[in-house]
Amino acid sequence: MSTRPLTDLPSDPLRLAVLQAEATPADVRNNSVRAATLVREAARRGARVAVLPELHLCGYDLPTLASDPSACEVIADDAGTVTDGRLDALAEQAEATGTLVLAGAAVRRADGRLVNSILGFDPSGTVRLGYDKQHLWHSDEAEIFAAGLGGDGLWEVDGWRLGGAICYDMSFAAHAGASALSGVHAYVCASAFVVGAEKRAAVYMPARALENTIYSVFANAYGGPVDRRTGGASAIYGPDGSLVDIATADGEQVLVGELEPQRIASTRSFLRMLEERSRTTVEPEVGLEDQDLCPMGV
Repeated sequence: MSTRPLTDLPSDPLRLAVLQAEATPADVRNNSVRAATLVREAARRGARVAVLPELHLCGYDLPTLASDPSACEVIADDAGTVTDGRLDALAEQAEATGTLVLAGAAVRRADGRLVNSILGFDPSGTVRLGYDKQHLWHSDEAEIFAAGLGGDGLWEVDGWRLGGAICYDMSFAAHAGASALSGVHAYVCASAFVVGAEKRAAVYMPARALENTIYSVFANAYGGPVDRRTGGASAIYGPDGSLVDIATADGEQVLVGELEPQRIASTRSFLRMLEERSRTTVEPEVGLEDQDLCPMGV
């Protein structure tokens, strides 16, 4: 699929929710049930999209994932569709509220690769692969997961194009840059930054927003295993890099922000870096120019 012109902006604002939540390792069913409750609250507050942290459905606990993969992973078919009764509560809530839910999961692809992925829970009730993490965190993740191959990671809701990322991906400017050049309006990063390391995200994410004049969304976990506590502080940044809203450093929270097309247009009227790059630079990091879009608006 060809990229969309950078001047093609949505007509109306989009309310997006970050669901900062704690997951129980290897308990996909109960993590799905609890997430469904948060989605219901987000929808009550007008959110059309709800984003959960990295590996939220199985919990970011790599030793457990390595020792008991069948309890942690879900299976995708050749078409990328996931059918798993443990996810029913979340899928049903997405359908009931008309919300696109993006949730981190360990997914066994049909070719046998295990990927650190974002699943899209469609308002139609379908669950499908959306984005696979491309930049794995050192050997810790590389011993368990295969790196994403690119060519995926876009959703569309009400004219808004959302680009996917997972945690360490945000450290690579070219990753977000490729999404922006493909025409996304928001860069959505499901994460599990440990306590203290979320300070890096507070640098990366506003920078990714500013340098690309798009919104950026940091959905971080909190809690987790005692030897790897995650640091919360989920946040949404505007296209000029300014803070839209931020969650507390600890505790469950539904953070809802309004993404405004006029704010993108206004920022791009004087910050023209993305337009200039589109004329002079090829950023092949993600390969989004050839991927299929997942339209989920109504």
